[in-house]
Amino acid sequence: MNVMKNHFGMIWESVADAVPEQIAVVQGDRRVTWGDYEANAARLAQACLDAGLGPHSKVGMYLYNSPEYCETNFAAVKFRGVPINVNYRYLDDELHYLLENADIECLVFHSSLGDRVARVKDRLPMLKLLVEVDDGPAADGSQGVAGAVTYDDLQANTTPADRIEPQGDEIYMFYTGGTTGMPKGVMYDMENFSTFFIEGYPAMVGLEPFGGAADMAGKARELADADMRAIAMSGPPLMHGTGCWIGLMAPHLLGGTSVLLESRSLDAAEMWGTIEREGVKSLIIVGDAFAKPMVRALEDNPGKWDTTPLGMIISSGAMFSTDVKQQLIAQAPHLVIADVLGSTEGGMGQQITTKDTPLGETAKFGASPTTKVFTDDDREVVPGSGEVGAVANGGLVPLGYYKDEEKSARTFRTIDGVRYAFIGDMAMIEADGTMTLLGRGSNCINTGGEKVFPEEVEEALKVNAAVEDALVFGVPDDRFGNRVVGVVSMAPEATSADPAEVIAETKQRLSSYKLPKELVVVDRIPRAPNGKADYPSAKELFESAGA
Repeated sequence: MNVMKNHFGMIWESVADAVPEQIAVVQGDRRVTWGDYEANAARLAQACLDAGLGPHSKVGMYLYNSPEYCETNFAAVKFRGVPINVNYRYLDDELHYLLENADIECLVFHSSLGDRVARVKDRLPMLKLLVEVDDGPAADGSQGVAGAVTYDDLQANTTPADRIEPQGDEIYMFYTGGTTGMPKGVMYDMENFSTFFIEGYPAMVGLEPFGGAADMAGKARELADADMRAIAMSGPPLMHGTGCWIGLMAPHLLGGTSVLLESRSLDAAEMWGTIEREGVKSLIIVGDAFAKPMVRALEDNPGKWDTTPLGMIISSGAMFSTDVKQQLIAQAPHLVIADVLGSTEGGMGQQITTKDTPLGETAKFGASPTTKVFTDDDREVVPGSGEVGAVANGGLVPLGYYKDEEKSARTFRTIDGVRYAFIGDMAMIEADGTMTLLGRGSNCINTGGEKVFPEEVEEALKVNAAVEDALVFGVPDDRFGNRVVGVVSMAPEATSADPAEVIAETKQRLSSYKLPKELVVVDRIPRAPNGKADYPSAKELFESAGA
């Protein structure tokens, strides 16, 4: 008899045995039971094994949010392989880079992306299996990639794989693009990665601590019988780490349901309607880019949706302004909002907001016990000193970046015998021990010798009710080296779109050297589907406006 290990795949299999009739994945009218979820994943796992994949083989998911994305993720860990998220926005060169860098051996993709796959597949010598999920023709009108098997045919003609016991050497890997450079594969030890969520997720959803991996299936049955299962929905794509981990992988440890939106772009009305229809209890978003449209939908449609099922909103990966949190809570007073400071390389702190908590400052977080802030000479920042340092995440620290020892050595370092991840965030530690996040050091603007963090300026701009969104960056300046500039989009109710008025109003909240010298008003601030800032595109918009 296999001993239950701290491994996502093994636990999910036991959960499927315990609650086969419960719903694992929902998207619109599609409802996949736990029994079918496990069987579908097992058939895909067998197809991978038949194609010559094995332990540590990489399986790419070039997919929009869908049950097939979830099943592919499950299938890979079933045979001790490694599921790899692939950004569906990637075109030929970016797609080829990631698939080659990750050593992809199986690629599961939506047919609407097939023209891109067709153009790069012959340059991928490790590729053994192509699986096409039908969602219509590609952009060039084609449908069907030579050598690919359809997902439906594979499911109809493949016997489910036997279960394979983990050996303890498995890794989990997630690709992160960051704000600059090519995407990097962040590697975790699968056992440690699984343990982190096994121990942390129950408390996140309000459950008392209990046992471990061996108890998950029994707890799943207990929760199902009491109608208390976790029902989680990710607003951003599953290719975004927080969405995948908290919206899919963690709730499935307890036999929960992962609810997927049908739209491939943010539709706040669909989001609230789905929350009501499916009884979603926890929602994952990415800061203001998601929260502002959600607030507006509620304000414009008073009483249209029942928000009471939703107990918690979890945000990570982008700024979540204090005033926007308050607007959400004004519309849904029962909400608990967890603003998590973290990245693919690890979590560092959080800020909890409810109707009863004192008003907190944007970008001020309670640091986790394993988080430190260090100066350039590896000296820990003293609380209340006013010193700025680099945020270092301890605790669950990745093994490194896949096939990039140099970058790994710079990011993952040991200080006084403790290993930390330094991902570029800069912060101060206040006298009360809270951490004030200043922004990414790589985005810091040096203007006349003064350092300006774009995130602070963006927050000051967005406090203005007329401003919907903003991105700030530096451009060359003969006198100051760089000057602070940016792009803003105006709120629908704004009566003016005069950049000078926005700058003048912001002057009340910022030192003069931090104020944008120029702003360009654009229809929409460029962001990735996961809500993260697209600074290169923002700079292009600024330059094309002739500013």
